Amino acid sequence: MSAGADTQARVSPAQIARREHIPLAIFFMIASGAVFNCANAGSKWLIASYPIGEVLFVRTLAALITMAAFILPAAGLAVYRTRKLRAHLMRATSQVGSQTMLLIAFSMMPLAGVTAIMFSSPIFSTLASAYFLKEKVGRVRWAVLLIGFLGVLVIANPGAGTFSLGALFALGNAILFGTVVAGVRGMASTESAETLLMFQLTLLTCAYSFALLLGFTMPSGFDALVMIGSGIGNGFAQYLWTRAIHLAPTSAVVPFQYLQLIWAILLGLAIWGDLPTFALLAGSAIVIGSGLYLFWHETRRVPVAEGD
Repeated sequence: MSAGADTQARVSPAQIARREHIPLAIFFMIASGAVFNCANAGSKWLIASYPIGEVLFVRTLAALITMAAFILPAAGLAVYRTRKLRAHLMRATSQVGSQTMLLIAFSMMPLAGVTAIMFSSPIFSTLASAYFLKEKVGRVRWAVLLIGFLGVLVIANPGAGTFSLGALFALGNAILFGTVVAGVRGMASTESAETLLMFQLTLLTCAYSFALLLGFTMPSGFDALVMIGSGIGNGFAQYLWTRAIHLAPTSAVVPFQYLQLIWAILLGLAIWGDLPTFALLAGSAIVIGSGLYLFWHETRRVPVAEGD
């Protein structure tokens, strides 16, 4: 009896503190989406003049330096201590392909279209979790995943030339990112958020350094600032996203990540004059709706599993 009371006493203050930070966590999630889209818009603008490998390298290097400045003074090089190096390497390999496809998609599609298709990644993280983590999918999940994929097809608008080709790369990014999410879930029990982030950025920077051999164009002063700013924004957005997840229950903050589509539409309209099409809006509604329902279904099942 006293042991249970002690456990409750230990858990309750943390839970209360977590709930009290929900508004701040929501703010962090909304801010992370805005910063992510600004960083992506900077990358999309740069790849019109510079090799994709160069943009990826500078962006990732700037994010690595930014995050190292936050993490290393407190954690030191011990942050790289791990027993799952192979898992980190596999995750980094998927992410190299994911981010490369993302920037190729940006070169062919409006920012909002790529962002909307990225929201289909829960479909593929669920499938990857079923394959790699042996999680059961079930009929409800399959139905939601198929509906979400239908939304992707509506956005992709098959038969529309380069838009369809760009959508293929955006879909490839979503598939690979889904495997990354599943990989992170598999490592989360033993790896800290700092270790996951530092390994990710370090390995990506090393990988993209080889891309410089394929082409390099000396950027102008302003373009160099945009490259560096895009990287710093990408690292800062990941930090905000991580803080949001830690400050509140996931169910309270994850739905707000879909506001990224609004930022993407506004930036695309302001910078490139991209007007949202009916296919984009309709497909986005299907993808986001299926994602939210899947998320609700998963969070609703958690208390039952714990009760069993």
